[in-house]
Amino acid sequence: MMEALTTFSRWYLYAIHGYFCEVMFTAGWEFVESANWKFPGFTSVWSLFIYGTSILIVEKMYLHLRTKYNILIRCLIYTLWIYVWEFMTGFILQQFNACPWDYSSFRGNFMGLITLEYAMPWFLASIVAEQMVIKNTLRLRFDGQRATESSQKGCKEYVTHKKL
Repeated sequence: MMEALTTFSRWYLYAIHGYFCEVMFTAGWEFVESANWKFPGFTSVWSLFIYGTSILIVEKMYLHLRTKYNILIRCLIYTLWIYVWEFMTGFILQQFNACPWDYSSFRGNFMGLITLEYAMPWFLASIVAEQMVIKNTLRLRFDGQRATESSQKGCKEYVTHKKL
């Protein structure tokens, strides 16, 4: 029997996706600013929680909004959510001197925690999140089969063969 992924499994996939995108974005930004061919990307471990939770909430929004609004309206709503979430998590982390971003140098910043200059990248990211990440993650299934005696035997044969 095929079972849908658990909430935690989906959160994990979303967290890894966000973490990876953050590293790639910062590497690309570094290249544009400095022509650094090493592409050094970076992020914070907080990004796992921030992205995993945010995309899981966007997933819930998608499931609720998909029949009511077109993709552009949904992605505008997601972008607004991203700004609220980024501000809230940044504000909390700032209280512990742990906020990994600072947009103070951007013209459209608010308290250094969010910036209007990222509206289009966040909007485009929300399209990718919905159309590629969320839709495909929701289609993933566990096969539900337990290890059988024959599969365990095959595993033992593999281990024995590797020892030879």
